[in-house]
Amino acid sequence: MRICVPTATAEGAKAVAYGHFGSAPHFTILDTVTGLYEIVDNADQHHAHGMCHPMSLLEGQKIDAVVCAGIGARALQRLNDGGVRVYRTIPATVEEIAVKIGSGELEEMTLESSCAGHGCH
Repeated sequence: MRICVPTATAEGAKAVAYGHFGSAPHFTILDTVTGLYEIVDNADQHHAHGMCHPMSLLEGQKIDAVVCAGIGARALQRLNDGGVRVYRTIPATVEEIAVKIGSGELEEMTLESSCAGHGCH
């Protein structure tokens, strides 16, 4: 499974999940099979609410899941349309998130539980 976690830093396993998907400075991608991490810088982190383009930022990464504290309805819908499941987390490291998703502890997000603006979670 390839998990994408929006993060404030590019510290791999030790990076902490950022508060909102689209405005995160980085996306840390963990391949749970190989244990390898990739960092994708978010060149679109300063955007108006509802204007981020998550699939273009993560295009070609073959992501299975996104784990974040908050995400807008449009971004959630685009990810789901692309076959990517989105799960909610409290601030935790990528390493801790990998354990939680592996054990089924994380709640899958729905349009009803998505954010109405930046800063929600």
